[in-house]
Amino acid sequence: MRHRTKNHSQEIVVVGSLNADLVVTTPRFPAPGQTVVGQHVRVFPGGKGANQACAAARLGASVSMIGRIGRDAHGQLLLRSLASAGANVEGVQRDPRVPTGVASILTNAAGENQIIIVPGANGVLRPHHLRPAHRLITSARVLLLQLEIPLAVTAAAAQFARRAGTLVVLDPAPARRLPDRLLACVDYLTPNETELAILTGCTSRRCSLREVERLARGLCRHGPKNVIVKLGGRGALLVSPDRTRHWPAFPVKAVDTTAAGDAFNGAFAWALAAGQSEAEAGRLAAAAAACSVTHAGAQPSMPSMLEVQRLLRRFARTSVGPRYQSLPEHLQLASSQFAR
Repeated sequence: MRHRTKNHSQEIVVVGSLNADLVVTTPRFPAPGQTVVGQHVRVFPGGKGANQACAAARLGASVSMIGRIGRDAHGQLLLRSLASAGANVEGVQRDPRVPTGVASILTNAAGENQIIIVPGANGVLRPHHLRPAHRLITSARVLLLQLEIPLAVTAAAAQFARRAGTLVVLDPAPARRLPDRLLACVDYLTPNETELAILTGCTSRRCSLREVERLARGLCRHGPKNVIVKLGGRGALLVSPDRTRHWPAFPVKAVDTTAAGDAFNGAFAWALAAGQSEAEAGRLAAAAAACSVTHAGAQPSMPSMLEVQRLLRRFARTSVGPRYQSLPEHLQLASSQFAR
């Protein structure tokens, strides 16, 4: 399936969060009440919205970021990072009273992470703040959304885009049950396995691919045209009411899985905006996510197109079939590859 194209000023617009990521590296996660000695603490630019804007811009897309930061050093760090990646940051507003959002991230020796978010300025973004960006949103090819800003803002942006025929990609993280009126505006909903369980009320900790397909197809009945479930070592599964497509994962050694899901979404949006097919977009997105986990940090890990193309060339014989199948052992990755 190829998607419509129009005359656009920006290929991709992102409405979402901007956070400073305080990353602590530790051999293992502490148990409740336990103290563990960490190895490193670093500050990286992050936030799901900013990460996805950075991911798409670094691949070469024309991207505008819309969000809110504080007038502080963390906010300046985020602006510099996005601008250096090539994203337009004119839509990022500076709040004079509320600090920039912060994410505290623990990363263990296996590359897994645990995350606590303090929204800061992200939490005071309101629908009326989108008014200056209305034309930007409605003229874009793709709108990228997440749930680290107030739901009313995400819903307002989605409605603007839906009325204009702009493609809407929603990453439902942090996961929560979503109203059907929002889901009806979504072309691609992109949960990971945990988020899919929360969205559908499933209590299973890990589902078979057939069960994932069943849950995702049920979710489609609430409005989204397509659901892409990011499954870590099992790749990613696209489900719509009448079809299923599976993209295998790429075998790389994970250093830090933070923002791998954001790399996936940014690359998927870039490919669709560039006129690529779903099959091509999903394979590129899986490769971008795989590249991202080989580096530390959120935005610093977002790959260039050259890096993604190198990975694709290495695995040029790996086919992407229209239906899922059991993955060979050599294609398994850390189960949290697309966790965030």
